Amino acid sequence: MNPIVAVDGLRIEAGGRVLVDGVSLRVHPGRVTALLGASGSGKTTTGLALLGEYPEGARVSGSVRVPGGPLGHVPQHPASVLNPARRAGALLGDLARRSGQGRSEVRAALRAAQLPEPEAVLRRFPHQLSGGQQQRVVLAQALLLGARVIVADEPTTGLDPLTKARVVERLAAVVRQGVGLLLLSHDLDVVRALADEVVVLRAGRVVESGPAGQVLGQAGGDRPPGLPVPPPAAVRPPSGTAPAGVLTTGTAPTGTAPAGLLTADVLTVEQLTARHRDGPTVLHAAGLGVGAGECLALVGRSGSGKTTLGRCLAGLHSTYRGRVLLDGEPLPRSLRSRTRPQLAAVQYVFQDARASFDEHRPVAAQVARAARRLRGLGRAEADAAASRVLAELGLPAATAGRRPAALSGGELQRAALARAMVVRPKVLVCDEITSGLDGPTRGRVLDALARRLREADLAVLLITHDLAAADTIAGRTAVLEGGRLVGPGGAD
Repeated sequence: MNPIVAVDGLRIEAGGRVLVDGVSLRVHPGRVTALLGASGSGKTTTGLALLGEYPEGARVSGSVRVPGGPLGHVPQHPASVLNPARRAGALLGDLARRSGQGRSEVRAALRAAQLPEPEAVLRRFPHQLSGGQQQRVVLAQALLLGARVIVADEPTTGLDPLTKARVVERLAAVVRQGVGLLLLSHDLDVVRALADEVVVLRAGRVVESGPAGQVLGQAGGDRPPGLPVPPPAAVRPPSGTAPAGVLTTGTAPTGTAPAGLLTADVLTVEQLTARHRDGPTVLHAAGLGVGAGECLALVGRSGSGKTTLGRCLAGLHSTYRGRVLLDGEPLPRSLRSRTRPQLAAVQYVFQDARASFDEHRPVAAQVARAARRLRGLGRAEADAAASRVLAELGLPAATAGRRPAALSGGELQRAALARAMVVRPKVLVCDEITSGLDGPTRGRVLDALARRLREADLAVLLITHDLAAADTIAGRTAVLEGGRLVGPGGAD
C-alpha cells in the first residue's frame, strides 16, 4: 500500500537549535502512525510540518510529501484554532457550506466527535466550552472537511476516562473509513489502542520505529528503550493536611455554616450557582472549602462544570450567585474589581497554557513580571525568583528565555505553573495541569506542588481527569456531574 504522507530526513533548525533531526515516517490510508515521545521531543514540530507550518526563521531540509486537498488538524490547544468571537455553530456552519453540506451534517459531525448535545454546543462561544469540548469541536471540523489525513496532537488530553475511550473509538472508526491518522502522543494506552506503526522521538531524533506490537512490546514485557516513562506510582499526600470534610449542595440550616465547610478554610464557596451569559446554568448551588496545606481534587466528565467553578474562584467568570470567600472575606466576582493582594492570593493555572502567554515576550520575563506586579519585587529580585521556580519545575534558563512558540505544550504548562507559584498565592487553582505532561515531568510537577503544600500552607484546587494525580496529592476528592457536586471521598 502506497503511503499518503511521506516524510524523509526532515531537519528543522530555529533559534540556534535543532528541533527535529533527520525524522522519517510514513502514514498510510486507513492506518495510524503514532509519533511517541516526551514533552519537548519534537512531536508537534514534526506534525505541523505536514501542514506546512514551521517556527519563525526556521531552516528546513529533507522532504515532506502530503496529499492534495485539506488536512485535518486537532491541536493540543484547541482554543488556538477557534475564533473566540464566533459561536461554534457559525464556525462549523461556514465549513459545511463551503463543502456543500448542511446543518444535519454539522450535527452528525459533532455526534461523531462524541459531543452528545450538539444543539447546546452550537450556541456557545469557545470560552463557554470546556477544554475537552473544544477539542471535540475541532475534531468535528476535521470530519466536516473530509480530510484524507488527520494530524491529531494529544487528542485525548483533558478528557475524562469515559470520553477518552469514546474519542479513541471515534478516531478508530474514522480511520476504518480510509483516513490516515498521524497521532502525536505520550499516552502509551492511547497509542497501544490505536497505532499500527510507532515512531519514538527523543530530543528531535528517531530512536525507535516499527510495527506497534514490536516497538511497544507485549503487555507485561520489558520496556523497549526510548519510550516515555509512564505516570509514577502514587505518593501519599503530605502529612498535616486538613481532615476530610463533606462537600455540600443545597441550603444549610439557618444560623449554621454550610455542612462540612471547615472553619479554618482559606477558601470557601457557598451556594455557588453559575451560568454562561445568555446561556444555561452550568453549576447548581455548589459549596466547598479548602484549607491551608490541603489539596482538594475536583473530578468529573468533560463539560460537567469543573472549569467554570475554577474560573469563578479566580474572578474570570462573574455571572454567578452565591459567595466566594478568602479567609472569611467575600471576594469580588470580577477580576477587575479585586485588589492587588486579592489578585496575588488566588492564582489560576489555565489548561490552555499557550493562550495565556504573550507570544512576543520571553517566557521567563513573563514569569518575572508577575513577581514584580503582584509581589512588588524589584527587577533583579523578580528575575532571580522566576529562575528559581522555573528550575524547580525543570525549565532551565536556556529554555525559559525563549518565546512561547519555541516551547512545547508541556514546557509551557510548567511555565504557567511557575508564573502562578512565583507570586506566592494562598490559593492555587490548577486546571488540568498534568494532562499534557509525560510521566517524569508529571511527577516533577506533582512533587513541586506537594512541597509547596508542606512549606507554604498553600491551598490547592486540582481540577483534573487524572485520577492517579488526584490520588497522589489530594487529601480529598469531589465529583461534579451535570453541574452538581455529587460526592466527596478518596480517588477510588
